[in-house]
Amino acid sequence: MTKTKKSEFRPNDFVVYPAHGVGKIVSIEEQEIAGIPLELFVISFEKDKMTLRVPTNKATEVGMRSLSSPDVVSEAMQVLRGKARVKRAMWSRRAQEYEQKINSGDLIAIAEVVRDLHRTDDQREQSYSERQLYEAALERLTREVAAVSGADEAAAQKQVGEVLVSRAA
Repeated sequence: MTKTKKSEFRPNDFVVYPAHGVGKIVSIEEQEIAGIPLELFVISFEKDKMTLRVPTNKATEVGMRSLSSPDVVSEAMQVLRGKARVKRAMWSRRAQEYEQKINSGDLIAIAEVVRDLHRTDDQREQSYSERQLYEAALERLTREVAAVSGADEAAAQKQVGEVLVSRAA
């Protein structure tokens, strides 16, 4: 079983870890934990200055995946162009749903959160928690768009920003 996982992800590959976003596999190492030898992916999240070790046999189980295809990225951009769908539920319930979507690692779900929480200048001000969720979703989205397109994050942020502005116009 480990052999199939090994071929799926290799060192220097960019991967998406649901709870942390885009990271880069630095290496695959063997470690003995509690007397059991384990093979681990060492994933570096440069922006967060964080290193994560994920057992190779649990990688897909925890939701780790390869970067989205360019098709999925363009589908996410289409979602951003759509009209915001804000449910009439209590904020705490909506915030929970947004949090789940962000941590799902699914690019389309993250794009939905960005679309729903985006505010133009003429709209009412966001609350602190809305702003936090929006920025977290926007950062995850732009990081993956940047990694897929091979561009830097600033270019990806500009691209996403243009789509959001064009929607408002």
